[in-house]
Amino acid sequence: VKFQTFFKLSLLEIIKFVLHSVSGVCGLAPLNTKTSKIVGGEDATPGAWPWQVSLTRSGTHFCGGSLINSQWVLTAAHCLPSLVVYIGRDTQQSTNPNEVSRTVTQIINHPDYNSDTSENDMSLLRLSSAVDFTNYIRPVCLAASGSTFAGGTDVWITGWGDINSGVSLPFPERLQEVSVPIVSNTQCSADYQANSISITDNMLCAGLREGGKDSCQGDSGGPLVYKNSTKWVLGGVVSFGIGCALPNFPGVYARVSKYESWIKSQITSNQPGFVCVPNSDGCSNNGTGSGAPHLTAVSFPLLMSLPLFIFSAFALE
Repeated sequence: VKFQTFFKLSLLEIIKFVLHSVSGVCGLAPLNTKTSKIVGGEDATPGAWPWQVSLTRSGTHFCGGSLINSQWVLTAAHCLPSLVVYIGRDTQQSTNPNEVSRTVTQIINHPDYNSDTSENDMSLLRLSSAVDFTNYIRPVCLAASGSTFAGGTDVWITGWGDINSGVSLPFPERLQEVSVPIVSNTQCSADYQANSISITDNMLCAGLREGGKDSCQGDSGGPLVYKNSTKWVLGGVVSFGIGCALPNFPGVYARVSKYESWIKSQITSNQPGFVCVPNSDGCSNNGTGSGAPHLTAVSFPLLMSLPLFIFSAFALE
């Protein structure tokens, strides 16, 4: 009986591991068919961005965020506090059959966050319990230390924010997506210099010179992602800007690759997957950050073989 019980528990633990582990799952979005082609802002299909979360207060969305493992969300420090987090959400005002919700049990702002300059605008949220990964709920990979985003690189931003300054997203408030190019820090610094705003190495900029595509109020804390081969990688966290989609004022994002060490120091188990952008030897571990686990290859075979082994064990009882 003890033998039987042991293997029953072992199978449950392995199933739990597969449902919650970041291993091999981060950055994969089976329902996303996007390429690098730039398009205007449009409705996202359900499940296209399975790491996107909605931060709410008193039942109202106010910021975005990104799921980075089964129990942690990365967002902007200026977004807090948040009371309830929704993962797998499609619309803000209609039914969402694939979503789950969690409360926040721990908030970790970057210790050097400066609300005046928006420097280090990063925060980690610990969810009240782990979420199971599905096609609609998955973690995003994170840009590893040493990653580079050259000017002109196409990236995607998503959120439920305003569609223009002071213009709310219309009913049913479906998740929006838009592709914009990276703007070099040199150019971005020149753009913001006249407004006495400093663009630091911890920041990343993106937008069109002519304007028209951008993140806006309500998108803060949400993801800027880049498709690195087969995986989507979080390169930036929506931080600030002047207006929305104005010419020569690209959106400014907290640069995720600058925070690998800090994130790893706060999340000590089931660490997020870090991926080098672009694929090169410029980052640690030959293109994959050391926080990325490599266990997935054995997970599914184990799940398939263990039930047969357990059945045999029952016969020995």
